[in-house]
Amino acid sequence: MFATGIENSYPTIAGPDAGSVRVDEMAKTGHYERWRDDFTLVRALGIDYLRWGPPYYRVHEGPDRYHWSYADEALAELRRLNITPIVDLCHFGVPDWIGDFQNSDWPELFAGYAGAFAARYPEVRFYTPVNEIFITAVFSGQLGWWNERLTSDEGFVTALKHLARANLLAEAAILKARGPQGTYFIQSESTEYFHPEKPAADARADFHNQKRFLSLDLCYGVDVRACMYEYLLDNGLTREDYHWFMRAGRAVKPFCIMGNDYYITNEHMVPAEDGPIIASGELFGYYIITKQYYDRYHLPVMHTETNLADTERAPDWLRKEWANMVRLRQDGVPIIGFTWYSLIDQVDWDTALRETNGRVNPLGLFDLDRNIRPVGDAYRQLVSEWRHILPAESLCLGVD
Repeated sequence: MFATGIENSYPTIAGPDAGSVRVDEMAKTGHYERWRDDFTLVRALGIDYLRWGPPYYRVHEGPDRYHWSYADEALAELRRLNITPIVDLCHFGVPDWIGDFQNSDWPELFAGYAGAFAARYPEVRFYTPVNEIFITAVFSGQLGWWNERLTSDEGFVTALKHLARANLLAEAAILKARGPQGTYFIQSESTEYFHPEKPAADARADFHNQKRFLSLDLCYGVDVRACMYEYLLDNGLTREDYHWFMRAGRAVKPFCIMGNDYYITNEHMVPAEDGPIIASGELFGYYIITKQYYDRYHLPVMHTETNLADTERAPDWLRKEWANMVRLRQDGVPIIGFTWYSLIDQVDWDTALRETNGRVNPLGLFDLDRNIRPVGDAYRQLVSEWRHILPAESLCLGVD
């Protein structure tokens, strides 16, 4: 499943006078005006799958109230172009009327949205209900960057609980609306690793290497280690909550594909003391870290995001990520898809969307004038050369 994506983040960040400002990447990159052109670019590359989703904060106007016009037009155009969408229902933000990820009412409200979406568009088979749950919870509840902008373990665990619950309730609602046949959930999640800087940092690094799994553990119903169970209970999760996640996660796991996102920023160096954890750059790489996640969850794997903000080096990064994919497949990991993310350049991701500087980040297959970048040419060639060699979707997923 060769794919690309339309970057559709929309968190809120601190604004003037202690207020909040919505950061909408589709607005910043001109996608709302040029979405037909952008879909045509996907087809021109020979790509059949697109990670895309309507702006959740604009569609979900209130309880059981939805504004579908953009989704109606966009999905009709994707059908016309024979592009299969992997629909992203929530990407880093919620509507203003909901507030933020600390709102305990949100999971059920979101499940209603997901069920209504699936009922309206029964042809959609692939979903990412909630994108990058771990990153959303860290940035919103622990680092104080987005949405509720909290800086506590309790804020993180509360956001994590609500995000994972929303994801599972949405999956159940989608399965109920369109039926299980051919329905798959590609849980795009950031794959992380924490390296100890010194032997004295080993315990701290181990804690974070267990914490990185929490979102998928809850979503797939996988028992956590005792240290993580204590951490969750110490910061707001109850025993009843935990047992609910184990039951709900195991119920939907047969319909899941593990989506792994990997960037050069996904590996971290952990100091021995309480100093800041810093970026380490690529030390292990995609193969080793994805193999760790696969050994834990035993699910089919799709590489759902990667890029490099260097136009000259990006084609080599693409080739390296693809070589890791091929080697994983040769070593027995069921690989079903690869994604360069995103189709067009992004804006202000160099500050993780915390600042609205209007700085263009050259991460796309095309620039914001929709001119192809060298990595776009390289990806088009890669797709052409490999698309008939790898196993067909029907062999990997057991569907027609």
